[in-house]
Amino acid sequence: MIPENSPSAAARLSGASGPPEAGRRPVVGVSLKLYFGLAATRTWLADVAALKGALAELPRPVDLFVLPSFPALADARELLAGTGVAYGAQDVHWAESGAWTGEVSAGMLAEAGARYVEVGHAERRRNFGETDATVAAKTGAAVRAGLVPVICAGERHDNGRAQAVEETLIQVRAALGGAGPDSEVIVAYEPVWAIGAREPAPAPHIRTVASAVRTCLRDHGVRGRVVYGGTAGPGTFGRLAGSVDGLFLGRRAHDTAGLRQVLEEVAAATAPAPLPLRP
Repeated sequence: MIPENSPSAAARLSGASGPPEAGRRPVVGVSLKLYFGLAATRTWLADVAALKGALAELPRPVDLFVLPSFPALADARELLAGTGVAYGAQDVHWAESGAWTGEVSAGMLAEAGARYVEVGHAERRRNFGETDATVAAKTGAAVRAGLVPVICAGERHDNGRAQAVEETLIQVRAALGGAGPDSEVIVAYEPVWAIGAREPAPAPHIRTVASAVRTCLRDHGVRGRVVYGGTAGPGTFGRLAGSVDGLFLGRRAHDTAGLRQVLEEVAAATAPAPLPLRP
């Protein structure tokens, strides 16, 4: 249930004009979900920190962020310091303070050094009853605290591109109602039927939905990037270059060698073409 002082639907959908973002920088994110314990998370974060040199050698800078469980945020702050790798959380509450047992506020995440926060994942919707209104409220809380919300959106069933666009845009528009003009957001397009599947969604399908999401971001006047998630891993981005700004990874990033490969693929695919030599 959303508190009564949350923004109304009309207020959330106002202020949707503004210039589109130019020169988007590619981005790769990783959510660990609840696969690792604290010790295993520390080991993984140390392995990610060791990618510092590889990040510096990429042909084009790529933003990398990781989302461990709440108890590991202090470890992320320690182990990722000075590496250029950002971190954040997998969820946030819409209230800044109050009698909300077990919840974590956006302000507290910002104090912990978080830069990103995931909102609206399909598992949160399915298992915890989160609605479009919940996601909009959490998006607003993240933006007000200076965090970048990673808005997850995607259709539940594979019923074709038109249905995918319609269902995804309903979720994205609702979430963006919590973000004012010129806010920075990331939309992770994750078709639910592709999460945990053997293969990602087909590239033409992803391109169609990503294009519609990008238009939606432009119409809302936010500084937004679009990434693909849903069984994404090495080899995925090469089929999507030019249509998305990066990938949102899960278990395929548990092996940081695979994560490094993804970073190299993203940087190479989005690097500007070299200038021709003078005759």
